[in-house]
Amino acid sequence: MRSSRLLTGAAATAAALVTALLSAPPAAQAGEGAATGPMTEYNVLIADGASRADAVASVAAEGGTVLRTNKDVRLMTVSAPRDGFVLAMAHHGAVVGAARAQVIGQAPGAAPVKDPVETEAQRASGQAAAAAPVVAAVGADPLDSQLWGMQMIHADTAHTVQPGAKGVTVGILDSGLDARNPDLAPNFDAAKSRNFVTDIPGIDGACEFAACIDPVGWDDSGHGTHVSGTVGAALNGIGVSGVAPNVTLVEIRGGQDSGFVFLEPVINALTYGADIGLDVINMSFYIDPWLYNCTHNPADSAEAQAQQRTIIATVNRTLNYANDRDVTLVAALGNNHEDLGKPRTDTTSPDYPVGTNYSRPTDNADCVDLPVEGPHVVGVSALGPSEKKADYSNYGVEQISVGAPGGWFRDGFGTPTYRTNENEILSTYPVNVLQAAGRVDANGDITPAGLALGDQKACPAGVTDYTQCGYYGFLQGTSMASPHVTGVAALIVSQYGNRDSKHGGLSLAPRKTERILVGSAAEHACPTPPLQTYTDEGRSTEFNALCEGTSAFNGFYGSGIVDAYTAVTGGKSY
Repeated sequence: MRSSRLLTGAAATAAALVTALLSAPPAAQAGEGAATGPMTEYNVLIADGASRADAVASVAAEGGTVLRTNKDVRLMTVSAPRDGFVLAMAHHGAVVGAARAQVIGQAPGAAPVKDPVETEAQRASGQAAAAAPVVAAVGADPLDSQLWGMQMIHADTAHTVQPGAKGVTVGILDSGLDARNPDLAPNFDAAKSRNFVTDIPGIDGACEFAACIDPVGWDDSGHGTHVSGTVGAALNGIGVSGVAPNVTLVEIRGGQDSGFVFLEPVINALTYGADIGLDVINMSFYIDPWLYNCTHNPADSAEAQAQQRTIIATVNRTLNYANDRDVTLVAALGNNHEDLGKPRTDTTSPDYPVGTNYSRPTDNADCVDLPVEGPHVVGVSALGPSEKKADYSNYGVEQISVGAPGGWFRDGFGTPTYRTNENEILSTYPVNVLQAAGRVDANGDITPAGLALGDQKACPAGVTDYTQCGYYGFLQGTSMASPHVTGVAALIVSQYGNRDSKHGGLSLAPRKTERILVGSAAEHACPTPPLQTYTDEGRSTEFNALCEGTSAFNGFYGSGIVDAYTAVTGGKSY
C-alpha cells in the first residue's frame, strides 16, 4: 500500500483524467464527414454499459469491420478507412473511442529507436576491460558475486528462507525470453507462454519465422531475457541466480524486436495473464507511440487527443481487470530523468512512425505515463551500486513505490569503478542477439568486443552445443530495477500465499503483496542537499533532480529500497 500522500496525488490525477475523458468535446456528429481513404486497423473500446452489437453497428456506420475482440476488456480491433475514422467514432455513445492499432507511414527499413540509456556502456568510448575472474560464495551460482543488486536487496540471504515456489507464476511482458539458456529453461513454462506480437519488418528487420511470428521461448531483442534472469534465473550451479530462483516464468510477449511496445499486444498479454492466474507481471516499458498520453493537450490534433483518451481508458480498464484477478503489477518508472509529477516538454512523441515527433508541453493533471501511472501499479526507480538514484531514472512522490538496483554506468565518480560495466546489472542474454552485435562469433565464443563489454558464457557439464550454454550481459535502466521488485513480490506470494483453487499453485491479493513489499523496504532519506546534481558525472543541469519527502517516503526511493529478506521473514507484521 502506498503512503497517504501518494494515494492522494494518484487519486487527484485519476479524478482529473476521468473528468477530462467524460468532457471530451465532439468534433462532428455521427454520420457527418464520412471516413475515407485506404483501410487500416484501429482499436475501438466499447463503452461501459453498451452492448457489443451496438458498438459493432457504430463501427459499421463509419465504414469499418470488426476483425477480433478482446472480450475481457471489450476492446475491438477493426479495419476502417484511414482518414476521419477516429473523430467519427468519438460521436458514437456505444464506444469510448478509437486509436490506431498499426500506425501508418513507417518507411520500410527505417532504423528502430532503441533506449540509449540501457546501452550506454556499449556506446561509450574506451570500453572497460573484461571482468576479472571471480569466486562465488558457497551455495551461490558462479557469477553471483557480480550481482551487487542482489546483495543490496538481500536476495542472497532471502534464498536461505524462501527461494520461491514453483506454484508462483511470474509473467514477463516484454520482448520474449530465450528459453535455451540453462538458467531460464528449468523455470520456463512453455505451455502457458504466448506471443501476442507479429514482427513488423519495417522496424524489426527480416522475419526469422513463418508469418513473422516468433515461437515462445525466443527473443531477438535481449531485453525480455535480461529481465527474466533477474526475476527468476535458476539457482542451479550455472551462471547467475535470480531474485526468486524457484518460481515459474511465463512469457506473455507484448514487445516488438525493435523495442516498441504497442497497445493491443499489451492488452491481450495482460488479460491473458490474468485469466490463467499469473501472480505477478513485470512491465519494463511504456506504451508507444506516446511517452505521455494526454487527454486534451493543445499541442495535439483533435484526432491525436481522441486516440490518447482511448488509450488511457483502455489501459486503466485492463489494469483494473488484472488487479481484480489477483495479479500484482510492477512497472519501471522510466529513463527520462524527470519528476513524473512535473514532467518536462515531451519532444519524443509520437515516436512511431520514426520522425513524426513534435514538441508537446505536458501537464501532470492531463498527461500520464502508461502503464506505470495507471491504477494498481507498483512504480520502481533505479539505483546505482552506491544507492544513489541513477542519473537517468525518473522519480516523483506521486508515482513511485520503491527503489531498486537498476545499474548506473557512471556511478563511483572519482574511483576506479567510474564508467565500468560492473556498475550495471548482469543477467541472462540471448546468444543470437550477441552474435548479431558481433559480441559472440559463429562458434559461440565471446569476441574481443564482447569481452570489453563484460559478456560472459557458462555451459552445463558435458554440453558441446553452444546454443545450450548460458550467455550473460550488462544493461542498465529502470527496466532492470523493476524485475528486482517483481522477484521480491514473487517471493512474498511464495511465503504468504494461499492455495489457488481455480488455477492451482499459490495466490495472494495484490494489496497484501504491495503492503509487504513497501512495508518491508529499507527506508532511505533524500540526499543532503536534496538537490542531486550529476555534473561531475558529465551530465547537463537538465539531469539535476530534487528529492522531496521524508526518510519514510520520498520521490527518489518511495517507501525505501526493496528488501527481499525482510519481506520473507517479517512480512506478516505488514
